[in-house]
Amino acid sequence: MSVSLYYRARRALPPTEAESAEVERVVAAHLAAFPYDDQECLTLYDRNAGEPDELLAGSTKMPLEPGRMLPVLAAVLDSLTELRRALPDADWHVHLDDLDIPWDEEQGYDLPGLRDPGLVAELGGP
Repeated sequence: MSVSLYYRARRALPPTEAESAEVERVVAAHLAAFPYDDQECLTLYDRNAGEPDELLAGSTKMPLEPGRMLPVLAAVLDSLTELRRALPDADWHVHLDDLDIPWDEEQGYDLPGLRDPGLVAELGGP
């Protein structure tokens, strides 16, 4: 059984040129820094013409290995945090299948224990 992280940002106003450039920068930085060549990472869908208020949407399939899932999830959530800050006033929905990922103004997107090195090591992560 696979688990995926889904993300979507909507806003009545389209992105400005500066916002679009920042989104491209965040995506490029994420791809360059992503730790696994054989793993799905931040993946944005093509814009849907039927949904004019959709700024971006995408998903990332999580690896089955628990020790690898935590670092992948942390990397994608970090990128989504940057994207949310690049697109102010957008309505965001980020969820891991049916679990909503909470937003915190200071921390961004995160989950308890996600960045605990002891837990990652215990689960067989790097």
